[in-house]
Amino acid sequence: MSTHSSHDENTIPLPTGTAWPMVAAFGIGLMFAGLVTSFFVCAVGFVAALIAAVGWFFDVFPHPQHEYVPLNPLDKQPAPIKVSTQKVAHLKIGHGGHRVRIPVEVNSYSAGVLGGLAGGAAMAILALLYGLIWKGSIWYPINLLAAAGLPSLSEGGVQTLMQFNLVAFLLAVVIHVVGSIIVGLLYTVILPMLPQRYEWFWGGIMTPIIWTGLIWATIGILNPLLKEYIDWTAFLICQVAFGVVGGYVVFKSEKVETMQSWPLAAKLGVEVLPEEKE
Repeated sequence: MSTHSSHDENTIPLPTGTAWPMVAAFGIGLMFAGLVTSFFVCAVGFVAALIAAVGWFFDVFPHPQHEYVPLNPLDKQPAPIKVSTQKVAHLKIGHGGHRVRIPVEVNSYSAGVLGGLAGGAAMAILALLYGLIWKGSIWYPINLLAAAGLPSLSEGGVQTLMQFNLVAFLLAVVIHVVGSIIVGLLYTVILPMLPQRYEWFWGGIMTPIIWTGLIWATIGILNPLLKEYIDWTAFLICQVAFGVVGGYVVFKSEKVETMQSWPLAAKLGVEVLPEEKE
């Protein structure tokens, strides 16, 4: 039995190994086997279990026996466990006991419209600055956008793209506003499915890069001449600006609960769901 009241800081006390639990299990097993074999087997099992119980008792009382194991050097000890700051979102049972699916809450369509318009405004400002500083005319990016619907603009050359055209201006406004709203509505569907920790990266940077690549690959088929006039670096910067601003507006908007677990009458507006008690 260990009598140390204190131990070296470089050691750690551990319970001393003992075989008495296995001997006790062996004796108890013989006792039950003797019930169907002979009294002698049962008696041997009882004696073995009794001896094991006494030996096990003195291993624990009056003081548990310990052995002091030296610690590994600091350079060989395992690194401390880092506690993650991330939290796991637990799903709750929906209305009527229905199982819910992710996402449970989504952004409203109005947030998508506002986010699309905000992102479109940021992209338009950068595009106009690009046209004014690098091309000497704010009408260049406007006519370039309208050329997607009016191929004759791209056929006229750079001088045509730098001049004001009322039809091209109105067409560019319609294309830009409608396209921005559609992309903003898509954000309301895409953002809840992205990792929340890096939502700004996937929604604001990676998604614009992906659709810029799709436009680059398809514009050569739809209008090969138009592809030559587009500055793809500036185009990508404008798209990322749209993604960052539009995604931020959508992400910061208040989310609404999906109707996935609502009964059909509540979805149709015939009935009103009762308020849940906290």
